[in-house]
Amino acid sequence: MNSPARASALFISDLHLQESHPRTLEAFFRFLSERATQADALYLLGDIFEYWAGDDDLADPFHQRIADALRALGRHGVTVYWMAGNRDFLVGQAFAEAAGLTILPDPTVVKIKGRNLALAHGDAQCTDDLKYMAFRAQVRDPAWQQQFLAMPLAQRKAIIAGLREGSRQAHTEKSYEIMDVTTEAVTALHEATQADTIIHGHTHRPALHLDAGTGRRRYVLPDWELDAEPVRGGWIAVDDTGAITRHGLDGLPA
Repeated sequence: MNSPARASALFISDLHLQESHPRTLEAFFRFLSERATQADALYLLGDIFEYWAGDDDLADPFHQRIADALRALGRHGVTVYWMAGNRDFLVGQAFAEAAGLTILPDPTVVKIKGRNLALAHGDAQCTDDLKYMAFRAQVRDPAWQQQFLAMPLAQRKAIIAGLREGSRQAHTEKSYEIMDVTTEAVTALHEATQADTIIHGHTHRPALHLDAGTGRRRYVLPDWELDAEPVRGGWIAVDDTGAITRHGLDGLPA
C-alpha cells in the first residue's frame, strides 16, 4: 500500500474475519496500520467477524488481537465506530470498551465535511427475502438475545455453526435479486434519513448507484476475501473536501 493522504473518514464492512482466513486478517491489519491511521474516523459497517457468540468470547486470543489492533488506532487520533452486521450483531459494550470504539444504531446519519450520509449494514433493506427478514426480527429481539447469551459459550457456538451451515444452503437456493436490497427499502431509507447519500455493505456487490432523477447516491462496500478466489476487498473514503471515492486493495478493482 502506498503512503496515503489523510482522509476524513473510511468505511469498510464484510471482512468476515476468522482464524481459517489468515490472509484476510493480515490484509485487515495492514489496512489499519497503513490506511486507517491516516484518517480522522473509521466506520466498521457490519460483519467484521464471521460470527460473534458474545462478548465473553473476548478471551479468545484471535478476538483479542483484533480488539487490540482497533484500540491502537486511538493513539493515532482515529475515532472508531461499529455497526452490527447480520453475523456479529451480538457485539456489546464489553467488546466496544476493549476495542475503544463506539457502537452505532442501524441506520445512522452522520455529517462529514458538509455531507449527510446515511450508514447501514444493508441487510434490513433486503425486504424481498421474507425468510431472512423474519429471522432478523427474531434474533434482534432483546428478549431472544438475553436468553441466547445466558447459554454456555460452547453451546452458543454450536448453535451458530448450525445456523451458518443453514445459511450457506439457503444461499444456493435464492436468487441474487432476493438477497439484494430493494428499491422500495432504499427509497424509504433516503426519505427517513433525509440523506441523499447511503453507504452500506452486506450484499457483496460493490458499486455506486446513482439516481439521475433525484441525484441520490448509494455506495455499496465490497466484502473482503484474500484466502480464496476471486480475491477481493476495499473501502470507501471521504476526503477533506467531502469527495467520496472507492478503493480496492493493492490493485484490486474498487
